[in-house]
Amino acid sequence: MLLEESRADTATAAADPAFRRDVLAGLAATPRAIPARWFYDQAGSELFERITHLPEYYPTRTETGILASKGLEFASLIGANRAVIEFGSGSSTKTPHLLRAIQPAAYVPIDISGDFLRSSAEALSQRFPDLPVLPVEADFMRPIALPGPVSRLPKLGFFPGSTIGNMVPPTAVDLLRAMADTLGGNGAMLLIGIDRIKSEDILVPAYDDAAGVTAAFNLNLLHRINRELGGDIPVEAFRHRALWNEGEARIEMHLEALRDVAFTVSGRAFRMAAGETIHTENSHKYGPRDARLLLRAGGWTVAREWTDPDGLFALILAEATPPRAAP
Repeated sequence: MLLEESRADTATAAADPAFRRDVLAGLAATPRAIPARWFYDQAGSELFERITHLPEYYPTRTETGILASKGLEFASLIGANRAVIEFGSGSSTKTPHLLRAIQPAAYVPIDISGDFLRSSAEALSQRFPDLPVLPVEADFMRPIALPGPVSRLPKLGFFPGSTIGNMVPPTAVDLLRAMADTLGGNGAMLLIGIDRIKSEDILVPAYDDAAGVTAAFNLNLLHRINRELGGDIPVEAFRHRALWNEGEARIEMHLEALRDVAFTVSGRAFRMAAGETIHTENSHKYGPRDARLLLRAGGWTVAREWTDPDGLFALILAEATPPRAAP
């Protein structure tokens, strides 16, 4: 018992303070909720990459198809010799399509998962040996100081995958404003993926696949809490749930307790009743006008929009809008 307590204390002391703060606050909240950004430790990042290849998960292949087919238009509208700043870069699997099209002067991937970021950056460097690749480990939800070599270059933000949908609209607007600050405001451009509203029959399976990979991705958050915060959550007592919230136009992911449970995290005790959930992710979907309004609120003006033939997904190029003192 003493050895187990010592290991828990060691894990808690080494944990990211922001992770501990968000988890403890989220488990104590009503309803309980933990920000989705904490999915992405090494294991979570790898599981998400598996999700992107699942037959039910349409966003990745649909957006990749747009990126692969519109290179000449990107080159014409964006131009060469920009620094490409990718927010939440992950494995950067879509990025080569963009880099080949616009011939940038530098590439800066930003991600919260350091080990995954560095391995992905190294792989991309090998594919583009003449391109400076400058990874930054950071939380892109706040303005970020970019590496010195790109400070004077015109910048293109790249935010694929409809990650903007993981945030409630006020937070999404704050993020878009932070991106404008990071990219330097005037003259900056942003290429962003936004998922469209569509049939529930398509949406729900994309977040609750038959193979159970998304379930493993969701449950991995509990494993991470146990490992990094000295928790003793009985992971087997929870199940993954995905549902469509029509009123909020979003998919929600939850971890539902299958029985009454009691556990500790960082020395704090929690209890959950059977059927109670921890809300772990939202994925908001936007109609065309909704997406444009969101971008305008965040300080961006739409320059061009592309979508697939079925209208499942949109890729939008926007320009930073100078602040105005009056209408």
